[in-house]
Order: sequence, then C-alpha cells, then structure tokens
Amino acid sequence: MAKEWLLESSEQESLLDFLRRLVMTPSLSGDEGRVAELVMGEMRQLGFDDVWMDAAGNVLGRIGDPTGPMLMLNSHMDVVKISTPESWRFDPWGAEIHDGRLYGRGTCDMKAGLAATVYGAAKLARQKSALKGQVLVACVGLEEPSEGTGTRVLFEEDGIRPAWVVIAEPSNLQIVRAQRGHMEMILTVRGRSAHSSAPHLGENAIYAAARLVFGLELLADQLPEDPFLGPGVLAVTEIRSQAVSRNAIPDLCQLILDRRLTVGETEVLSLNEVQRIIAREGVAAEVRLIEESVQTHTGKVYHVRRASPPWAFDERHPLIRAMVKAAHDVGLRPSLTRWHFATEGAYSAGVAQVPTVGFGPGDPALAHTCDEYVDIDQVYAAAAAYTALGWRLLNK
Repeated sequence: MAKEWLLESSEQESLLDFLRRLVMTPSLSGDEGRVAELVMGEMRQLGFDDVWMDAAGNVLGRIGDPTGPMLMLNSHMDVVKISTPESWRFDPWGAEIHDGRLYGRGTCDMKAGLAATVYGAAKLARQKSALKGQVLVACVGLEEPSEGTGTRVLFEEDGIRPAWVVIAEPSNLQIVRAQRGHMEMILTVRGRSAHSSAPHLGENAIYAAARLVFGLELLADQLPEDPFLGPGVLAVTEIRSQAVSRNAIPDLCQLILDRRLTVGETEVLSLNEVQRIIAREGVAAEVRLIEESVQTHTGKVYHVRRASPPWAFDERHPLIRAMVKAAHDVGLRPSLTRWHFATEGAYSAGVAQVPTVGFGPGDPALAHTCDEYVDIDQVYAAAAAYTALGWRLLNK
C-alpha cells in the first residue's frame, strides 16, 4: 500500500468538515450558486493553482502543469428535491453523523464524490513539481435534469480537452467501465371528442393509448442484451389525458417513455421501434424525443435533447487498468462493474469518446432516497485513490 496517498487525520477532519458544509447548503438544479462559491473557496484555501467559474456556472480548479495532459475529476453540484421531508429520520440538510455514516440530501449523490475529488487533487499539490501534466477538478451543474449538459459546456464552450475523465458518482468504490444510454420520449395519441353519453361518436384516445401500452410492454421483454452492460430497458413512466370536461371522451393522451440503451442500441433505432408499434396498431399517434430548455444558476439557458448514448471500455483499457492499480495502491480491492443510470460520462465517453472511468464513494442504490447517506471511510478512501491515480497517470 502506498501510504503517502492516504489522508492524514487532519486532512480527514478538513474533508469531513467541507463535506458537511456542502450537504448543509441546498443546491437544487439551477440553484447551485451557494455551493459553487463554497467549492471555489475550499479550492483556493487548499492551494489550487487556478480556480474559476465559467459562464455556465461550472466550477473548475487546476493543479499541475497546464501544458501537459489533463486528468479531469468530474462531479456535479446539484441535488434532487426532497418531496416528503416527514419521511426522513434525520434532517435532510443537517449533515448528521451516526455510526460512521453522514446523512443528508446529496451525501451519496454526489457531494461525497465532489469533496473527495477536491481533496484528492489537493493531496497531489505537494508533488506537483513532479507532475508531467495537470489535474482538473470539474464541478458542474444541472446533472440531475440533463446529464451531460455541464460537461458539454466544458468541452464545447470552454475548450477543455482532457486525456482522461473520472466520474466520481457513487459506485461503492467499485470501478465502472460501462454505462447505459438514456432517452426520454413523449408519445402523443390523438382521438376525437364526444359526449361521454355517446362514446361511439368519438374516438377515445385513452383506449388507443392502452393498445400501444400493451405493445410497449411486449417490446420491453424483447430488447437486446449486452453480456456486461445488461439489457436495454423500456418503461412507461407517465400517462396524462385531455378532454373538454369529465363527461367528454378524451381527444388526446400522452405517454412518457423512459428508455435505457445498452451497447449496440441507438436513438434512431429506439424511436423506430415505437413507430413500428404505432403503425401495427393503426393508431393516430406520433413519438418524439423530449427537448427542453434548462437554465443555469448564472442565468444561461441551454437547449437540451433528452438522449445520451451508452458507453463501455474494455477491462484491459489503460485507464481502467490504471484505476485498478490506483485502488490497490490505497488498499482497495475493487471489482469491475457498470452503471445502469446516466452520469456526466454520457458526454465525456458517449459523445466526446474520451477514456472515462467511474469510481466514487457511496452506494448507488441510496441516490435520491430518504435518509440518503454515505460511509465516511469510503470518502477518505476515494480521495486517496484519486491521488494515486493522478500520480500514476501524470508522474511519467
């Protein structure tokens, strides 16, 4: 074990204090400004070479030689809302510690990973004269409603070109080498209104939609499967109808479809699958990808398409092997796994095709749940592993 990468007790105390302050600062999507300032202040205090915020409100901190290759440690600042605070045993914004766990909204997803990247990079600052490149800690916004948007800004507007990317989302300190793609579609079914006392004079859009739902359910059981990433997934997640009154036949019914793409599946193929069901049933309907606008905490507005491709890297890929060795350096013995949910890797790996690996503290199953928590020791271990990885990639 390379003990020099492990955090000293004073560093652990500072990291935990920083993480608690992050959790106690609400940062819903599009309202990450207070957390952004907190992160910038911590980076400056820890001696980062450069700290700045871009026009979209993403926070960036650099350590090392700006002329050399870049390792990006990527996390997001936003958290999901708390819909039922009465269901929590602990204050969602209290950052309470019980039995070695830190509780609160965003502890797992993913302020623990964010804090670990900041302190993992800061540990390398002491060795930066030996680094042949740079570590960039990137903390983006708007991941929850539009994964990949913040990272797209880093690449396409800020001109950042990393050689490697680590996504610090929760992985239970396992190494993620693949991620499903994600699509959100809206399926609109049209009928004809009539008084409900004479339904034969109209065309009930709900009945027509029900036929499509049955076809979609059959399709969901026939989707392709990748040996490592697993099967594609299709789910109807919302149904809403429109009628002129409660005693009128609805003339419109809309379905929201959530589609998870495995290796080999594409946006075009997925839309075509739904269109074939519409054609087979002879229903007046159309399906399209959801597109919408999102606004950053700095006021910038971005048009986003709710689609991201799957990605996977071979277990022998140099970055995957380096992450395994870095984890071993700090006493961890991780396995290789995959994420079934979407992350900022949707852009870095799926679109930009930059070598990307996932590794972070926290159990992914706890994301977005009541009494969300992270094991504090995992946060310390993640920070050490990020330091070890930076040293392995940049000390050449």
